[in-house]
Amino acid sequence: MLSRFLPHPLLSLTLVVAWMLLVNQITVNSLVFAVILGLVIPVITRPYWPDMPRLRHPFRAIEYVFVVLYDIVKANIEVALIVLFKPNRDLRPAWITVPLDVRSPEAITMLAGTITLTPGTVSCDLAANGHAVLIHALHAPDPDVVRDTIKQRYERRLKEIFA
Repeated sequence: MLSRFLPHPLLSLTLVVAWMLLVNQITVNSLVFAVILGLVIPVITRPYWPDMPRLRHPFRAIEYVFVVLYDIVKANIEVALIVLFKPNRDLRPAWITVPLDVRSPEAITMLAGTITLTPGTVSCDLAANGHAVLIHALHAPDPDVVRDTIKQRYERRLKEIFA
């Protein structure tokens, strides 16, 4: 019965928190509206989420967030240095295919989003069978290192997080 009105509790909570952060004030009206959004949106989108993603180690997700945030800050600095001080002729852009060990759509989406959020790299395509992602790197003198770093820093953690 509860799952009919609250099909994805984590999504509901995320929507409430996100709305409250967006309005940047705590009032009864904004809280009521946030709760309405948190209840209605998951019910409307239920057909598109037939199964709730299974997290094997949900607390590892917190570690993952901090790793990604650290990498985003570090990559911002690296890209700024490249743009400001490295002549264009020294750039070595590359297309890199990263074979995937993760199979869940949620883990693949998280990986592709993480790659795109990190400055200097962007996820461009996913293989039809979902077993590889194509990435463009702004500066990759050794594409194998970039591939191995993505697999080690992100995909390995996502394999631990998602069942």
